[in-house]
Amino acid sequence: MLGVIAGFSVVWVVILVGVAVGRADVLGQGGSQALSRLAFFVASPCLLLETLSRSDLAVIFSETLIVAAVSAVAVAVVFFAAVRLWLKRDVSEALIGSMSASLVNSANLGIPVAAYVLGDATLVAPVLIFQLAFFSPIFLMALDSTTSRHRTTLFSFLLQIVRNPVLIGTAIGLLLAATEWEPPQLVMEPIRLIGGAAVPAMLIAFGISLNGSKPLQAEGGRRADVLLGTVLKLVLQPAIAYLVARFALGMEGHLLFSAVVLAALPSAQNVFVTAQRYQSGVMIAKDTVLLTTIVAVPAMMGLAALLA
Repeated sequence: MLGVIAGFSVVWVVILVGVAVGRADVLGQGGSQALSRLAFFVASPCLLLETLSRSDLAVIFSETLIVAAVSAVAVAVVFFAAVRLWLKRDVSEALIGSMSASLVNSANLGIPVAAYVLGDATLVAPVLIFQLAFFSPIFLMALDSTTSRHRTTLFSFLLQIVRNPVLIGTAIGLLLAATEWEPPQLVMEPIRLIGGAAVPAMLIAFGISLNGSKPLQAEGGRRADVLLGTVLKLVLQPAIAYLVARFALGMEGHLLFSAVVLAALPSAQNVFVTAQRYQSGVMIAKDTVLLTTIVAVPAMMGLAALLA
């Protein structure tokens, strides 16, 4: 459990730096959005390209990937249907909420948790690749389509896809992994350096946005969305992961424990960056990320006790 605490501590330190930067007004008005745009348009595509180019595509077909995919898709569908039918949210806001409820923090929390708690950092690779290569791009394609100010045609939809920097980085990274071609260091080193700014930029932008805001404010009108997303993320997703892993795939012991713990990771901070990018569901993303990141520590400790 010290590994869980250590992983979360690193994240919270960087977020608190963002809070301090915001209070000191170092970046001025709009600093959070500027950092988010930097992360979305520049740093994240480089991070995805560099990370996926070194990945082993064989892990995509592992049992852990199946568990991650089924549990994430199921939770996203449940949230989307609930807020559309019950809360009558528009499509783009429902998509951001679905991302908040189903996308796990597989990079800056998943890697340290896998290394220090599960004993093997590679255990998070299937989850990471599933989200980077498939799940997140699907959400981004849907958001590109639904937030367009013009009537979406097949041509405009395809044009939005090929112009999305995150999808471009993902596609190039997977192509390099599939061909096993290693570009010259002179090309990859700047990409690696820029990609290293993605996670800090996301976390600092998130910290800046917390200034002057309180989670679950009634006047925001999105308390139900946030609470629903938090419960689905930390309760339903690991529960589905357990059922799929244990009874559908026959996983036992440490692999079963690993699959459930990875499903119980909090919401990914890049959901907040995406919400700011598309100017939809920002409050839902921010509050869900904040609450799940706080509650995930005791939730994961409880899972460890139950599955020990």
